[in-house]
Amino acid sequence: MTNKPPIEPTIHELFDLTGRVALVTGAAGHLGASMARALAEAGAGVVISSRDASRAEQAAKSLSGPAEHHAVVIDHMDETSIETGFDRAVELADKIDILVNNGHEPLNEDWSTVTAEQFTRQLANATGYFLLARKLHDHAVERTAPAAVVMIGSMYGVVGSYPDAYKSIGPASPVSYHALKGGILHMTRHLAVYWAKDRVRVNCLSPGPFPSPHASPELVKRLNAKSPMHRIGLPHELKGALLLLAGDAGSYITGQNLLVDGGWTAW
Repeated sequence: MTNKPPIEPTIHELFDLTGRVALVTGAAGHLGASMARALAEAGAGVVISSRDASRAEQAAKSLSGPAEHHAVVIDHMDETSIETGFDRAVELADKIDILVNNGHEPLNEDWSTVTAEQFTRQLANATGYFLLARKLHDHAVERTAPAAVVMIGSMYGVVGSYPDAYKSIGPASPVSYHALKGGILHMTRHLAVYWAKDRVRVNCLSPGPFPSPHASPELVKRLNAKSPMHRIGLPHELKGALLLLAGDAGSYITGQNLLVDGGWTAW
């Protein structure tokens, strides 16, 4: 009697999220909305979280796909909100298989003006990411099911800023933001190592220059000039990378940082 080799899944099967549920924080924003659409289009049920209940509900209603979508309130800067919001998401959707830690409380103060209190507050974004990731880990272990965490980092967690891009336009890229994103990247590696035995994968998706539609035209012009592709990223260009890290297509990927930056960090 010979052992038959395992049946190789098709590309469609590897990227199919039918039957899974994803929680996406900050999913009513510029990049979060596109990532939520990617998960829904791949067949997942999506739970959208925001600090604003009406924004979360509106974003959830806008999603298509075969599954049911939900909205919850989570302020990832508040531990109590994380606890109640995650539990509410599980109550609504029965389970959570995928967590996308995308929510972010911004800070515009640069190195010359940021206070100690503001700097510490910015780093608390990472605390929220960790607490939510741990909630998913414990939920997955309790269910004896695999799970995936995708931390949203930044090219600025890998390289320094480009001072000339911000000169005379506004504050320099915040030093606390760089410290935050670098910390999120290393937290990804740490958790991936500890949680691999529990079948909980942890990866980081780091966008490059993806300024919002409200960004200064002059800033966009300067970012274009710096990029090897001579253009900024479009939100939908994160969709494929997210699905790779969230689903079975990335089943042997953990502890990694996937940069989607138009070649910025290749200089």
